[in-house]
Amino acid sequence: REDFLVRLKCLCDTKGFFSCLFSLNTQSSQKKKFYVLSMFPYPSGRLHMGHVRVYTISDTIAHFQRMRGHKVLNPMGWDAFGLPAENAAIERGLDPEVWTKSNIQSMREQLDSLGLCFNWDREVTTCLPDYYKWTQYLFVKLYEAGLAYQKEALVNWDPIDQTVLADEQVDENGCSWRSGAPVEQKLLKQWFIKTTNYAKPLLDALADLPEWYGVKAMQANWIGECTGCYFDHVLKVSDISFTGEVLAAYTSSPEAIYGAAFISILPSHRLLHGSSPLRPALHRALQPGKNCLSEVTALNVFTGHEIPVVISAKTEFHGHLDTFTGQTREDAFISITQKARERNVGGHLTSSKLRDWLISRQRYWGTPIPVVHCGSCGPVAVPVEDLPVMLPKVPFLTGKGASPLQSAHDWVNCSCPRCKGPAQRETDTMDTFVDSAWYYFRYTDPHNQPFERSLADHWMPVDVYIGGKEHAVMHLYYARFLSHFCKDQGFVSHREPFKKLLVQGLIKGQTFRVAESGQYLKKEDIDFTGACFGKQLQVTWEKMSKSKHNGLDPQEVVQQYGIDTVRLYILYAAPPEQDILWDVKTDAIPGVLRWQSRLWGLVTKLREARQGGETPNPSILNKKERSEARRIWENKNHAITLVTTHFTEDFLLNAAISRLMGLTNTLSQASPRVVLHSVEFEQALASLCVMTAPMAPHLASELWAGLSQVKSPLCSSLLGNGDVMQQPWPTVDPEYLQTPDTLEVSVRINNKVCGSVTVPRQVAQDAEKVRELVMGSPLGMHLLTDRVIKKAILSPRTALINFLVEE
Repeated sequence: REDFLVRLKCLCDTKGFFSCLFSLNTQSSQKKKFYVLSMFPYPSGRLHMGHVRVYTISDTIAHFQRMRGHKVLNPMGWDAFGLPAENAAIERGLDPEVWTKSNIQSMREQLDSLGLCFNWDREVTTCLPDYYKWTQYLFVKLYEAGLAYQKEALVNWDPIDQTVLADEQVDENGCSWRSGAPVEQKLLKQWFIKTTNYAKPLLDALADLPEWYGVKAMQANWIGECTGCYFDHVLKVSDISFTGEVLAAYTSSPEAIYGAAFISILPSHRLLHGSSPLRPALHRALQPGKNCLSEVTALNVFTGHEIPVVISAKTEFHGHLDTFTGQTREDAFISITQKARERNVGGHLTSSKLRDWLISRQRYWGTPIPVVHCGSCGPVAVPVEDLPVMLPKVPFLTGKGASPLQSAHDWVNCSCPRCKGPAQRETDTMDTFVDSAWYYFRYTDPHNQPFERSLADHWMPVDVYIGGKEHAVMHLYYARFLSHFCKDQGFVSHREPFKKLLVQGLIKGQTFRVAESGQYLKKEDIDFTGACFGKQLQVTWEKMSKSKHNGLDPQEVVQQYGIDTVRLYILYAAPPEQDILWDVKTDAIPGVLRWQSRLWGLVTKLREARQGGETPNPSILNKKERSEARRIWENKNHAITLVTTHFTEDFLLNAAISRLMGLTNTLSQASPRVVLHSVEFEQALASLCVMTAPMAPHLASELWAGLSQVKSPLCSSLLGNGDVMQQPWPTVDPEYLQTPDTLEVSVRINNKVCGSVTVPRQVAQDAEKVRELVMGSPLGMHLLTDRVIKKAILSPRTALINFLVEE
């Protein structure tokens, strides 16, 4: 066995081999497309086990779909802007670009060493001008559509990272999602994207998507019930002319706008705290804890009447209702909101709790916002033909001061694109979530402006999107919004970007923390024999982290076990959406090692049987042996059915491995004459190797090479037509589909074989149903009626149920 493990680790060291096969597989334009996408990483410089898990899953699905005959897109890129790179550069005195590119090179080498097969010819890097030019282009299109705007507002301020945060980036405890610092409130002039205009379409579109492991409910909850809308009102003070100040007021009863009596604002509203000319008048009326009538009035654009602005202590206000002559309330609702949209004063259905997306960031390492501020023209979008607005070089970042771009004077001072007069560039950069809101489009065509519609329409929507559940609200919401916008702009045909979502859980390591101080300790520094061990330490499982001393270096793990063993462990230890508690003493790693060894043994067994000099002849098998061969044939077809379903429907890749282990058990029990003379054994073993290939490509390639050298093969699939990755995915034999849809389940009592019971195939994996059918059968009534059953265990690998009973 030790020789096998050494051999296994050696054969996995095949960098570039499967990438070559991969490129060959994607040439034909006649194949049906399949777009598998894994969330692209931030280039920190080192892969962690979470990366290995998500990319192993995507790589496995990509291999499977290629073997099914699909043209597969499985791209990779880098979410390369952001605070971590900027902070690291400040600490090291480096240019963030130099730091980031070095990390990308390092991580790409690590990905290659894992044998992962990505479309590297479609690689994107968000910090390069050829990418962020088109991020700026999309911003300009949003601006031209009235969906990007700047306003003064009370915003979430992270005092550690010295930048503002969107509402989605503040956790339920009021802390920053990245730094963990308590968020402060600041009044700043910031850029927003009007995602609220798309709230109702985004909410409604969820109904047409398949279940997303609870993410759909999270999206719906974040958006809220879209029963009302905002209307814009122009404000003035007493008899003074209208100031041009616009107040967007929300109402849950849009149809009552004609009868609106007043508008209510909270004491925390920007008008009471900013530079608005209305501030003194509002403050004169302010009395905390009371509803206060102010001197400020708002123009109702539908009636032309002015209504007062009230300062309210309440968190929510419902207006006074009125009726419409000749219209039902429903008709009025529709006509009023439509009229508001036509006049560009609101009317888009949204919820009372949803807020627009704040995208301004007061940092250097991000996409520059393509706007200049002109004393005569106001804010002006940079013309598309002048993009990209290049990020200037900052000689040395000395600290975390606000808006470092302000120090780049030659870059800041410019000419207005409209009047050619003196102007200044916007010095805020975009939130990195803007970069990742459209990268799935860029992969379809990384060389055009910003992507060719025909190519985007060919590949979109993404067939399977794989990533962490922590992105359920922010990234997925932003990405869905931008996809809806691109559809309305005529850039693409599909509104929703992702068809199926596969969320993956964490890989957790065991942590040891001093109960009194909270300090994390290294496992090797702990005396587990001490009498006070249990009282002094808190032992638990947490997300892997260097600071918690529970992390693993993927390269060290691969060096110890081999690439395919690590892949199989990750896929077998738990379903993708569940967390994995990394412990090599559990059944997972020993189990997958044993299975690989048994696969190797099966190929060796067949090769040795055919080298004995006796010519294989299926016709000489006796009745018992033909029956055994028939069971192998049934088990093979059953395995193909279930494994294919797991790869296409529920993505329970751990169950797929269990089913293949079951087929391995069946083949391992085959008698020598069946091994030598039956075509069923040979076909089943070939199918087993092919179905193993997406998950363990290096091992399967070696096994296939061994099978291809079997003397006197009985089936055409073993005639040496290429590597295992170039084989078609096995299909169920037509005869199997025509046979009665039943299966013989072996019955054991306390591990002793007692007979078998016929059950419908569709319930053969349902432990409770199989138990009921066995209990109701003549065999079950005879052997189990009067016995106390402690447990009934249905094998996930073979058609077998074991009843544990009291003796």
